[in-house]
Amino acid sequence: MFVIKADKRDLDTKLGVLRKSGKIPAVFYGAGEKTTSVTISITEFKKIWRDAGESSAIKISTPTGDVNALIHEVQVDPVTDEPIHVDFLVIDMKKKIRVAVPLVFEGISNAVKGGIGNLVKVLHEVEIEALPADLPHNLIVDISKLETLDNSVLVSDIKLPAGVVVITNANDVVASVVAQVEEKEEVVVAPDLSAIEVEKKGKKEEEGVPAAEGAAPAKEEKTEKKPEKK
Repeated sequence: MFVIKADKRDLDTKLGVLRKSGKIPAVFYGAGEKTTSVTISITEFKKIWRDAGESSAIKISTPTGDVNALIHEVQVDPVTDEPIHVDFLVIDMKKKIRVAVPLVFEGISNAVKGGIGNLVKVLHEVEIEALPADLPHNLIVDISKLETLDNSVLVSDIKLPAGVVVITNANDVVASVVAQVEEKEEVVVAPDLSAIEVEKKGKKEEEGVPAAEGAAPAKEEKTEKKPEKK
Protein backbone atom coordinates (compact mmCIF):
# COMPACT_ATOMS: atom_id res chain seq x y z
CA MET A 1 0.00 0.00 0.00
CA PHE A 2 1.11 3.55 -0.71
CA VAL A 3 2.11 5.52 2.39
CA ILE A 4 2.39 9.28 2.87
CA LYS A 5 3.48 11.10 6.01
CA ALA A 6 1.28 13.91 7.30
CA ASP A 7 1.93 16.50 10.02
CA LYS A 8 -0.60 18.42 12.03
CA ARG A 9 -1.27 21.72 10.33
CA ASP A 10 -0.60 24.97 12.15
CA LEU A 11 -3.44 27.18 10.97
CA ASP A 12 -1.44 30.30 11.87
CA THR A 13 1.15 29.49 9.21
CA LYS A 14 0.44 31.35 5.98
CA LEU A 15 -0.14 29.23 2.89
CA GLY A 16 2.64 31.00 0.98
CA VAL A 17 5.17 30.17 3.70
CA LEU A 18 3.91 26.58 3.88
CA ARG A 19 4.23 26.00 0.14
CA LYS A 20 7.69 27.59 0.00
CA SER A 21 8.78 24.99 2.56
CA GLY A 22 7.81 22.21 0.11
CA LYS A 23 4.49 21.33 1.74
CA ILE A 24 0.81 21.78 0.89
CA PRO A 25 -2.30 21.76 3.08
CA ALA A 26 -4.56 18.71 3.10
CA VAL A 27 -7.59 17.42 4.94
CA PHE A 28 -9.02 13.95 5.59
CA TYR A 29 -12.54 12.96 6.65
CA GLY A 30 -15.11 10.15 6.45
CA ALA A 31 -15.69 6.67 7.90
CA GLY A 32 -16.30 8.08 11.36
CA GLU A 33 -13.13 10.19 11.37
CA LYS A 34 -13.49 13.86 12.27
CA THR A 35 -12.28 16.35 9.70
CA THR A 36 -8.57 16.82 10.30
CA SER A 37 -6.26 19.40 8.72
CA VAL A 38 -2.70 18.28 7.98
CA THR A 39 0.27 19.17 5.79
CA ILE A 40 2.03 16.82 3.38
CA SER A 41 5.15 16.94 1.22
CA ILE A 42 4.28 18.12 -2.27
CA THR A 43 7.02 15.93 -3.77
CA GLU A 44 5.79 12.77 -2.02
CA PHE A 45 2.19 13.53 -2.90
CA LYS A 46 2.87 14.09 -6.59
CA LYS A 47 4.61 10.70 -6.79
CA ILE A 48 1.74 8.90 -5.02
CA TRP A 49 -0.85 10.76 -7.09
CA ARG A 50 0.90 9.62 -10.27
CA ASP A 51 1.31 5.99 -9.14
CA ALA A 52 -1.88 5.45 -7.12
CA GLY A 53 -4.31 7.77 -8.85
CA GLU A 54 -7.68 8.25 -7.19
CA SER A 55 -8.68 4.59 -7.06
CA SER A 56 -5.95 3.02 -4.90
CA ALA A 57 -5.90 2.95 -1.11
CA ILE A 58 -3.32 5.16 0.62
CA LYS A 59 -2.14 5.02 4.21
CA ILE A 60 -1.79 8.45 5.79
CA SER A 61 0.71 8.32 8.63
CA THR A 62 -0.04 10.99 11.25
CA PRO A 63 1.41 11.69 14.72
CA THR A 64 -1.81 10.38 16.28
CA GLY A 65 -2.09 7.21 14.16
CA ASP A 66 -2.58 5.88 10.66
CA VAL A 67 -5.71 6.22 8.52
CA ASN A 68 -6.55 4.58 5.19
CA ALA A 69 -7.95 6.82 2.51
CA LEU A 70 -8.44 7.57 -1.17
CA ILE A 71 -7.40 10.76 -2.94
CA HIS A 72 -10.80 12.39 -3.22
CA GLU A 73 -10.13 15.84 -4.69
CA VAL A 74 -7.03 17.76 -5.72
CA GLN A 75 -6.96 21.51 -6.27
CA VAL A 76 -4.28 22.67 -8.69
CA ASP A 77 -2.81 26.06 -9.48
CA PRO A 78 -4.38 27.30 -12.75
CA VAL A 79 -1.03 28.70 -13.92
CA THR A 80 1.56 26.13 -12.80
CA ASP A 81 -0.79 23.10 -12.67
CA GLU A 82 0.86 22.17 -9.36
CA PRO A 83 -1.31 20.70 -6.57
CA ILE A 84 -2.11 23.27 -3.89
CA HIS A 85 -4.63 21.40 -1.68
CA VAL A 86 -5.75 17.79 -1.24
CA ASP A 87 -8.89 16.16 0.16
CA PHE A 88 -8.54 12.55 1.36
CA LEU A 89 -11.60 10.35 1.91
CA VAL A 90 -11.09 7.94 4.80
CA ILE A 91 -12.24 4.36 4.08
CA ASP A 92 -12.89 1.17 6.03
CA MET A 93 -10.53 -1.52 4.72
CA LYS A 94 -13.07 -4.22 5.63
CA LYS A 95 -15.91 -2.78 3.56
CA LYS A 96 -16.26 -2.89 -0.22
CA ILE A 97 -16.40 0.44 -1.99
CA ARG A 98 -17.28 1.60 -5.50
CA VAL A 99 -14.84 3.71 -7.49
CA ALA A 100 -14.27 4.74 -11.10
CA VAL A 101 -11.09 3.21 -12.48
CA PRO A 102 -9.30 4.60 -15.58
CA LEU A 103 -8.81 2.39 -18.65
CA VAL A 104 -5.47 1.88 -20.39
CA PHE A 105 -5.60 0.80 -24.05
CA GLU A 106 -2.96 -1.68 -25.19
CA GLY A 107 -2.30 -3.89 -28.21
CA ILE A 108 -2.42 -3.35 -31.97
CA SER A 109 -5.64 -3.27 -33.96
CA ASN A 110 -5.15 -4.70 -37.47
CA ALA A 111 -8.13 -2.66 -38.65
CA VAL A 112 -6.40 0.54 -37.60
CA LYS A 113 -2.93 -0.59 -38.71
CA GLY A 114 -4.27 -1.58 -42.13
CA GLY A 115 -5.90 1.80 -42.66
CA ILE A 116 -9.42 0.39 -42.66
CA GLY A 117 -10.62 2.76 -39.98
CA ASN A 118 -9.85 4.86 -36.92
CA LEU A 119 -9.92 3.76 -33.29
CA VAL A 120 -12.72 5.28 -31.24
CA LYS A 121 -12.43 5.15 -27.43
CA VAL A 122 -15.99 5.25 -26.17
CA LEU A 123 -15.22 4.81 -22.46
CA HIS A 124 -12.20 6.07 -20.55
CA GLU A 125 -13.14 4.62 -17.15
CA VAL A 126 -15.49 2.06 -15.62
CA GLU A 127 -17.05 1.74 -12.20
CA ILE A 128 -16.01 -1.23 -10.08
CA GLU A 129 -16.61 -2.57 -6.60
CA ALA A 130 -14.00 -4.21 -4.36
CA LEU A 131 -12.34 -4.16 -0.98
CA PRO A 132 -9.92 -1.23 -0.73
CA ALA A 133 -6.91 -3.57 -0.71
CA ASP A 134 -8.05 -5.13 -4.02
CA LEU A 135 -8.65 -1.88 -5.90
CA PRO A 136 -6.55 -1.74 -9.09
CA HIS A 137 -4.78 1.43 -10.23
CA ASN A 138 -6.23 0.94 -13.74
CA LEU A 139 -7.69 -1.71 -16.04
CA ILE A 140 -6.17 -2.87 -19.33
CA VAL A 141 -8.22 -2.86 -22.54
CA ASP A 142 -6.82 -5.11 -25.29
CA ILE A 143 -7.69 -3.65 -28.71
CA SER A 144 -6.01 -6.43 -30.72
CA LYS A 145 -9.41 -8.08 -31.27
CA LEU A 146 -10.46 -5.17 -33.45
CA GLU A 147 -9.79 -6.88 -36.79
CA THR A 148 -12.65 -5.38 -38.84
CA LEU A 149 -15.22 -2.59 -38.69
CA ASP A 150 -17.70 -5.10 -37.24
CA ASN A 151 -15.59 -5.75 -34.13
CA SER A 152 -15.83 -3.90 -30.83
CA VAL A 153 -14.51 -4.25 -27.29
CA LEU A 154 -17.18 -4.49 -24.59
CA VAL A 155 -16.94 -3.96 -20.85
CA SER A 156 -17.36 -7.72 -20.46
CA ASP A 157 -14.10 -8.21 -22.42
CA ILE A 158 -12.02 -6.46 -19.75
CA LYS A 159 -10.05 -8.83 -17.54
CA LEU A 160 -10.67 -8.06 -13.87
CA PRO A 161 -8.31 -8.80 -10.96
CA ALA A 162 -9.45 -11.20 -8.23
CA GLY A 163 -12.03 -9.71 -5.91
CA VAL A 164 -13.09 -6.98 -8.36
CA VAL A 165 -16.62 -6.73 -9.74
CA VAL A 166 -17.54 -4.34 -12.56
CA ILE A 167 -20.64 -2.19 -12.00
CA THR A 168 -20.75 -0.56 -15.44
CA ASN A 169 -23.08 -2.38 -17.88
CA ALA A 170 -21.23 -5.38 -19.27
CA ASN A 171 -22.65 -4.78 -22.78
CA ASP A 172 -21.43 -1.19 -23.03
CA VAL A 173 -18.96 -0.59 -25.86
CA VAL A 174 -15.49 0.41 -24.69
CA ALA A 175 -13.79 0.80 -28.08
CA SER A 176 -14.53 0.26 -31.76
CA VAL A 177 -13.25 1.12 -35.24
CA VAL A 178 -15.05 3.47 -37.61
CA ALA A 179 -14.38 3.73 -41.34
CA GLN A 180 -12.13 6.50 -42.52
CA VAL A 181 -13.94 9.22 -44.43
CA GLU A 182 -12.09 11.02 -47.19
CA GLU A 183 -12.49 14.76 -47.00
CA LYS A 184 -13.52 16.20 -50.37
CA GLU A 185 -11.64 19.31 -51.42
CA GLU A 186 -13.99 22.25 -51.63
CA VAL A 187 -14.21 23.74 -55.14
CA VAL A 188 -14.24 27.55 -55.10
CA VAL A 189 -16.21 29.02 -58.03
CA ALA A 190 -14.75 32.25 -59.41
CA PRO A 191 -17.27 35.11 -59.59
CA ASP A 192 -18.64 36.15 -63.06
CA LEU A 193 -17.16 39.63 -63.42
CA SER A 194 -19.16 40.41 -66.60
CA ALA A 195 -22.41 39.80 -64.77
CA ILE A 196 -21.30 42.14 -62.00
CA GLU A 197 -20.49 44.89 -64.56
CA VAL A 198 -23.88 44.54 -66.23
CA GLU A 199 -25.61 44.70 -62.86
CA LYS A 200 -23.73 47.88 -61.90
CA LYS A 201 -24.53 49.52 -65.29
CA GLY A 202 -28.22 48.79 -64.94
CA LYS A 203 -28.24 50.31 -61.47
CA LYS A 204 -26.68 53.56 -62.75
CA GLU A 205 -29.28 53.83 -65.52
CA GLU A 206 -32.05 53.52 -62.95
CA GLU A 207 -30.47 56.39 -61.02
CA GLY A 208 -30.43 58.49 -64.24
CA VAL A 209 -26.69 58.63 -64.67
CA PRO A 210 -26.71 57.98 -68.37
CA ALA A 211 -30.25 57.51 -69.78
CA ALA A 212 -30.84 54.41 -71.82
CA GLU A 213 -30.82 54.91 -75.59
CA GLY A 214 -34.34 55.35 -76.97
CA ALA A 215 -35.82 56.18 -73.60
CA ALA A 216 -38.40 58.98 -73.47
CA PRO A 217 -37.01 62.21 -72.03
CA ALA A 218 -38.32 63.26 -68.67
CA LYS A 219 -41.17 65.82 -68.85
CA GLU A 220 -40.30 69.29 -67.65
CA GLU A 221 -42.63 70.65 -65.02
CA LYS A 222 -44.11 74.06 -65.81
CA THR A 223 -44.82 76.57 -63.08
CA GLU A 224 -47.75 78.88 -63.81
CA LYS A 225 -46.88 82.51 -63.12
CA LYS A 226 -49.59 84.31 -61.17
CA PRO A 227 -50.45 87.96 -62.19
CA GLU A 228 -49.09 90.65 -59.92
CA LYS A 229 -51.56 92.44 -57.69
CA LYS A 230 -51.92 96.21 -58.25
